[in-house]
Amino acid sequence: MAVRIVTDSASDISQEKAKEWNITVLPLKVRFGEEEFLDGVTLSGKDFYRKLVETDNIPKTSQISPYEYSEEFRKADECGDELIYFSLSSEVSGSYQSACMTAAEYSDNIHVVDTQQFCVSEYIIVNRAVQLRDQGLNAEQIISTITPELKKAHVIAVFDTLEYLKLGGRISSAAAFAGGVLMIKPVITIEEGKVKVIGKARGSKNGNNMLIEFVKKSGGIDFDKPICLAYSGFSDDMLKKYVEDSKFLYEGHEESLQYAIAGATIGTYAGPGAIALAYFEK
Repeated sequence: MAVRIVTDSASDISQEKAKEWNITVLPLKVRFGEEEFLDGVTLSGKDFYRKLVETDNIPKTSQISPYEYSEEFRKADECGDELIYFSLSSEVSGSYQSACMTAAEYSDNIHVVDTQQFCVSEYIIVNRAVQLRDQGLNAEQIISTITPELKKAHVIAVFDTLEYLKLGGRISSAAAFAGGVLMIKPVITIEEGKVKVIGKARGSKNGNNMLIEFVKKSGGIDFDKPICLAYSGFSDDMLKKYVEDSKFLYEGHEESLQYAIAGATIGTYAGPGAIALAYFEK
């Protein structure tokens, strides 16, 4: 009996990485006006940002349909395989509830896990499940191991601009203007499944310092588990600078670092130029 691992594109796991890990990434839908795309399939990360900067309308994402879940769950059920679906946070999407309702139509071999995360913190949780599967653990063992580890998964990100938070209605135009004048960089994390602003840095250097302090306060990085860095937009220059400025955090573990491009779920509000770090605390 094989263990199938399935997740959604809110995890920022590319289709290429999915093939490497032998998992399935179901794409969310991204709509720009009348145009609809499959996240990471018919719309790449960089193409998403090209469209984002070319339009005045904020794109919309929609969850995976029950039919799409049913197709994936049915294939596993018919083969007698176990399947674990790792969903983006139930606090920001109805995907988890939809997947649970669909899974109820199948055998007990179909499992649904609410990661309470999205973006690269969902990425590292799925990567952790892949590690455990490749060690020979079954679905129940994988879930029982990962469940207590979910609270130890963290993400910290620095946005380069407030413009897309304004376009998305998250802040006022006045706040965005003032923040732009003062070079304010919002620093965010995910707590209890929701985005939380934990600071406002003056300039990129202070933003990087806040990321470093966040890691220290959480107890440091567990390098025995996955770690991922991500950027939004067309260039990873800001991410490279952060890694250089904080290299003491990763010294001796450089080969453990993974990289991703932040997709539509967070990129809609971050815009280009954001950087993020996801890791498990010690």
